[in-house]
Amino acid sequence: MTTAPHATAPEASLRRILVVDDDPTVAEVVAGYLARAGFAVDRASDGPAAVARAMAVRPDLVVLDLMLPGLDGLEVCRRIREEQGQVPVVMLTARGDEDDRILGLEVGADDYVTKPFSPRELVLRVESVLRRAGAATAPVPAGLPWLRAGSIALDPVARRATRAGSELALTIREFDLLAFFLRHPGRVVGRQELMHRVWGWEFGDLSTVTVHVRRLREKVEDDPARPRLISTVWGVGYRCDLPADGADRQGEGGDA
Repeated sequence: MTTAPHATAPEASLRRILVVDDDPTVAEVVAGYLARAGFAVDRASDGPAAVARAMAVRPDLVVLDLMLPGLDGLEVCRRIREEQGQVPVVMLTARGDEDDRILGLEVGADDYVTKPFSPRELVLRVESVLRRAGAATAPVPAGLPWLRAGSIALDPVARRATRAGSELALTIREFDLLAFFLRHPGRVVGRQELMHRVWGWEFGDLSTVTVHVRRLREKVEDDPARPRLISTVWGVGYRCDLPADGADRQGEGGDA
């Protein structure tokens, strides 16, 4: 593992990216573009080395190839998340199979890029994911009202959500998506608008939104196959339907 050259500021002050790819040419090109964009870059060429390196340097984001020797990218992602929580991950895949890309999102990847790709596009994706992750951890003005829908309660200040009083284990994306839906009840929202307003992306694969909505439903719906809170409006998008007593969706403090 090496740190790519061309950093433009003292390394300690830079956000650190771990690039994991067993193709040395791809890894070198990606690391070079990221370094020139102002990141400190570390590299690993197989699954076990990636997990070890992530534990050692605690990166701000991981660019992770799906197909790796030793451990595949999905297992690497799981292990890093188990140890370090919600470290942002951008998955790389040489496959054109949509199932592989969706599987990457389902294990917690924040975005994916399919090979062959433009290194400049990858840098833009990395910057976008980091901006969103930074917004999630930025201070929130005190006194914002809780958002509620039936047994669901969401605290925008503490960035925590509960269902029937039990903590919901939501990713950054899932929390932001749920907050958006609860703030706009009864309104039909398309996937493109969700990608722009929740993710802050101007471009991307709309299946990303579909996967995150499905994952969110698994955590907030009584029956995810027959959702009642987040409904699908076929051919248009999604709508948040508050329960009949949904007038109490906003309140001050406390769990639902």
